[in-house]
Amino acid sequence: MSCFTQMLGNWISFPYLEEYLSSVAHSWWLRMLLILPFSIVIMTYLFVCAISFLLYVYKKRNNQQETDFDTKFWKKPKQITFQVLDIYGKIWHGYEAFGMEHLPKGPVLIIYYHPVCTIDYFFLIARLFKETGRECFSVCDHSIYRFPGWKTGLDAAGVKDFSKAECVEILKKGHSLGISPGGAREGNFSTDYNIIWGNRTGFARIALEAKVPIIPIFTQNICEAYRNIGKSRLTRWLYEKTRFFYLPVYGGFPVKLRTYIGEPIPYDPNITAAELAEKTKTAIENLRDKHQKRPGNILRALSERFDKHYKAD
Repeated sequence: MSCFTQMLGNWISFPYLEEYLSSVAHSWWLRMLLILPFSIVIMTYLFVCAISFLLYVYKKRNNQQETDFDTKFWKKPKQITFQVLDIYGKIWHGYEAFGMEHLPKGPVLIIYYHPVCTIDYFFLIARLFKETGRECFSVCDHSIYRFPGWKTGLDAAGVKDFSKAECVEILKKGHSLGISPGGAREGNFSTDYNIIWGNRTGFARIALEAKVPIIPIFTQNICEAYRNIGKSRLTRWLYEKTRFFYLPVYGGFPVKLRTYIGEPIPYDPNITAAELAEKTKTAIENLRDKHQKRPGNILRALSERFDKHYKAD
């Protein structure tokens, strides 16, 4: 046996093995490892471009010229899109939403934590539309809305870089609105579900002016579904200078996702915007601390797909 092992070792010599592995790793796998973080971003970009093109054709074939965000024209495409999104959430993430009873009738301002990918928020508004017929408009970053080829798709989904006045108008018309105060900064540089809002109080001023309640939400395991790489002082500096800098993303892991809808924070004319913002932040942190095990773990989040005895508190 020892002779055979020695013969095999001489035949498959370590220099040859090292040379072979080096050629494979450097010519293929290394490149794949470098490309992989960007592939999800590229595929997402192209997918949204394709959907936007189909919606553009739909718009032209129906001679639709209206551009108002409150148009009824996009209701049918939105219904189909949300149906597909809801099915995807159920199959790939076993998506569930708890606390629907906390949503009062009438307009509300939904405030959520911004992970690397906000797919959980869109799962929620798809579920809301499917079960209640309620439309929810969404505020996105200026840079996202200006991505080439995305405008028609975002318009159809009710996603736009709405101004403060437009946000108030949406709520006063009886629609719901979703905002993530942390935005791209939080999505890029938050670690382990830490909220990065700074001194932002714009959403609170909108809620006070429109006289609507705030609904805090949090999604368990969302930071395990998608992650990014490259957090550093340099990349943070680049983001702050350009506001158009996004770190490479990887993931798409089929982890269990559960969205928890907190109790509404009612309109109070005697509270300041800063106080309301802090109250909302605390509410989201309480949901996080109650339902999220930290530090996050991808394998644990995957195993929760098979937890048949889980009960929401």
